[in-house]
Amino acid sequence: MSAEALRDRLTDLAASGQGDLRALVGEFRRGEVLVPVVDGSLLSAESGGIRWLFAFTDEEALRRFAEARGEPVPERIPVYGARLLDQVVPAVDGPVGIAVDAGSPTGFVLPPVAGLVPDAVAVDVASKESAA
Repeated sequence: MSAEALRDRLTDLAASGQGDLRALVGEFRRGEVLVPVVDGSLLSAESGGIRWLFAFTDEEALRRFAEARGEPVPERIPVYGARLLDQVVPAVDGPVGIAVDAGSPTGFVLPPVAGLVPDAVAVDVASKESAA
C-alpha cells in the first residue's frame, strides 16, 4: 500500500467516528510509516508517564510537524507499523505508544494497551497483574 493510500485509509477510519479501531490498527500494522530520527534515536516525547513515538504517513505530514516545531525536517526511516508495535515498543523502557501524524487534524494515537502492543508492555495488563 502506498503512503498516500495508507494516509487516506487511516484518515477515513479515524474520522468515520464509527469506532472501527480494529480496522484502523490493521491498516497501520500493514502499512509503512516514516519514523523521524534525531541524533540516532527515534523522535519521541513523554506525556502523562507514557513515551510517545512519532510516526508519519507521508513526507508532507512530517514536514508540517517539523515546521510547527520550528525545526528542520529530521532524518527518517520507513518502518512497518507492525514492527513498531511488536518490536520497537517492547524494546523501550516503560510504557510506549505511537502518535501518528502528530499535529495534523487527522492525527491519532495508538496507546500502549492490550490488543495494540504485546501484553507484556500493555499498561492495562500490567496494572491488572499488579493488583492480583
